[in-house]
Amino acid sequence: GCSRYAQLIGIRHEITANLLFIRFEFSTGDASGHNMATLASDALLGHLLKTIPGISYGSISGNYCTDKKATAINGILGRGKNVVTELLIPQQVVTDVLHTTAAKVVELNIRKNLLGTLLAGGIRSANAHYANMLLGFYLATGQDAANIVEGSQGVTMAEDRDGDLYFSCTLPNLIVGTVGNGKGLGFVETNLTRLGCRADGEPGTNARRLAVIAAATVLCGELSLLAAQTNPGELMRAHLQLERDHTTAKVGA
Repeated sequence: GCSRYAQLIGIRHEITANLLFIRFEFSTGDASGHNMATLASDALLGHLLKTIPGISYGSISGNYCTDKKATAINGILGRGKNVVTELLIPQQVVTDVLHTTAAKVVELNIRKNLLGTLLAGGIRSANAHYANMLLGFYLATGQDAANIVEGSQGVTMAEDRDGDLYFSCTLPNLIVGTVGNGKGLGFVETNLTRLGCRADGEPGTNARRLAVIAAATVLCGELSLLAAQTNPGELMRAHLQLERDHTTAKVGA
């Protein structure tokens, strides 16, 4: 009775000593669902306290959710939308546009994203910079930008298919919505409309579309960076050139 859109779809729990941790899972329509899920959880918690003898209140959140933190449980179960993106890039495009080869990207992905992240102690994650793209996308579309913490968990894969490059990014924790807090700003409304996320349809359709576009944005940025890093000095040259142009434009203005 606390929401027209929140639906309880799963319950998971852990018991440690005399403490019970519960993770409620909801579908939340086109909303990202932070407040919706908290309100529903509050109602469920009240019901449990009234009907089950011997238990007492601990907290509305026990960090088993897990909100705005990189955890193994989010990587395993997902939080928000789970999106897999993939594309196959012809060899000529890899050579002429990305200035690299499929073999070089595959080797770099193994050494950097897989082994490098393993050595660093990454949590169910193997990517170069998902957070960069997500932050810009979240700010432009009125999302809770702090959710890029768990959103940046994900796995990049690359395969050399006879010179063509298969490239994929999997993001299990995309928390995005097209309604709710942060969506009333003019530029946000404009951006969501331009992205086709204001269409009529079943609840959740626009949010799913937005999640797919966000994941595609991540894939493009991830591919660009890895391709650049297969060539010594290219990443720094690009930074210096763009920063110098930006500075000149500001001075000239």
